[in-house]
Amino acid sequence: MTPTTPAGSAGPAIPGFDHVRLPGAGGVELAAAVGGSGSPVVLLHGFPQTHLMWRHVAERLADRHTVICPDLRGYGASDKPPATGPDVYAKRTMAADVVALAAALGHERFALVGHDRGALVAFRAGLDHPETVTHLGILDVVPTLDMWKVLHGTSAAVGYHLYLMAQPPGLPETLIGNSADAFFGSFLDAWAGDPAALPEQVRTAYLRASAAAVPSIVADYRASAGIDVAHDQADLDAGSQLAMPVTVVQQDWGAHLGYDAAAVWKAWAPDLDHRLTRAGHFMAEEAPGEITAAVLDLLAR
Repeated sequence: MTPTTPAGSAGPAIPGFDHVRLPGAGGVELAAAVGGSGSPVVLLHGFPQTHLMWRHVAERLADRHTVICPDLRGYGASDKPPATGPDVYAKRTMAADVVALAAALGHERFALVGHDRGALVAFRAGLDHPETVTHLGILDVVPTLDMWKVLHGTSAAVGYHLYLMAQPPGLPETLIGNSADAFFGSFLDAWAGDPAALPEQVRTAYLRASAAAVPSIVADYRASAGIDVAHDQADLDAGSQLAMPVTVVQQDWGAHLGYDAAAVWKAWAPDLDHRLTRAGHFMAEEAPGEITAAVLDLLAR
């Protein structure tokens, strides 16, 4: 499927979806693509991407579900509030955005699937809003608290950007802003198992959107080295778990970094379906049929 470019749009869009702006939390507005009909499913994108990463999966799911694909706060066409405090880009705040956005569309309960950064938001939403999130899908992450635990030694070099963007404000924004296309493009190149899954039109859209959002992207990552860890630790100490069915699809990071990924997730999600994929990190674009099937299996539980 080739994404369309509606008149007046700054870039490609998901064909057949309406593109709207909706309220998030604290006065922030989020851009979102909405299509289909039926029970609602919210899809959250990862880094360095926008909601466009869901274009293939969204079209398939829209045959039987209302599909809502927002840009996270700080990304894409959504608002990018200044990081005046650690909570502005906390995953707890970004999860509240998603709940508010869905409510604005009339959905008090919905299934939620996230990839990468969006998966961390989805995880937090599942813990904070168990009465709202009916099913939870996670693509290619472990929870923030566990992520920092499993990165160690030279193998942690794969996550160098996590450490760079965790530094105090100033230097990371300057370094990344001065070489934005090279920085963000390096992840699109290194993480794609199938580069053809990111056609030039889409790649250009990702790079343009990321270059325009350097301070907020860094703030999102900085929160994951601070306030997000504190929130996860508090839930771990309280024995909190995800109450809904959870499906995790990820590359075999456990083998690469030396940990049991399924066991990490099982500690948080008693009702777990853990799957490994041969696709690269951008699996919703590289293997949309596989990811759509995993989501539909999740929703059937």
